[in-house]
Amino acid sequence: MCLILFLYEAHSDYRLILGANRDEFHERPTAPLSHWHPGRTMPGSGRGPVLSGRDLRGGGTWMGVARDGRFAALTNYRDPSANQNGAPTRGALVTDYLAGRDLPLAYLEKTARTGVPHNGFNLLAGDRNGLFYYSNRGERIQAVAPGIHGLSNRHLDSPWPKVVEGKRALARACSAGPVSTEAILEVLANQERPSDDRLPDTGIGLEWERLLSPVFITSPAYGTRSSSVLLVGRDGEVCFVERTFTPEGDAAGTRRFQFKIPM
Repeated sequence: MCLILFLYEAHSDYRLILGANRDEFHERPTAPLSHWHPGRTMPGSGRGPVLSGRDLRGGGTWMGVARDGRFAALTNYRDPSANQNGAPTRGALVTDYLAGRDLPLAYLEKTARTGVPHNGFNLLAGDRNGLFYYSNRGERIQAVAPGIHGLSNRHLDSPWPKVVEGKRALARACSAGPVSTEAILEVLANQERPSDDRLPDTGIGLEWERLLSPVFITSPAYGTRSSSVLLVGRDGEVCFVERTFTPEGDAAGTRRFQFKIPM
């Protein structure tokens, strides 16, 4: 996943309002949003099914939620010079948390201690009592403060143009009456590219910086594969929507799931 925009403990009706785009090569096989059991081969190890899409090559996921309200989401940290071939899949960090029994802070502490040689990542993990952030590229574990936040391929709230503009757009969408999943999906559909002087320099060259700069990315080989909206109400009601896209950027389908977190 390459962009996560969210309001945390900043709305009267929702503990979490989140919109996210997953950007990936179009040839990478993917399963759409559904309930599945990451820990099915280990009876007794998990809490039950998780709700997420699936990376069918790496075996993990980029964002998901469990029946008890546990949530996790991941973005890659863009630093191509430090990437290692054969590093373990980062998507397992999300599924291991959702299918396990650790509290979010304990899980991130364990992740930070293990020293597993993942390529760079940012990881959000939370439950009904808190939300935490950790990056294996120099960021200590931190409790996410109430407010509006954005996470792309640097650190939490790094002021990349898509993060800054996305946060503003999400704030507008959530302040204009009842929260609408369609309004948040519209925020995630923005293909406007910032000027070159506003682009970060992450070592991938100007053409790729331009390609990756919009909120919603389109190109023949790589682009936004899906947009997701997650709403967690203060009453425990959860709504999770995923819209998938063709390589041309056209909507290919929408899935919507709703359930109640046991209180």
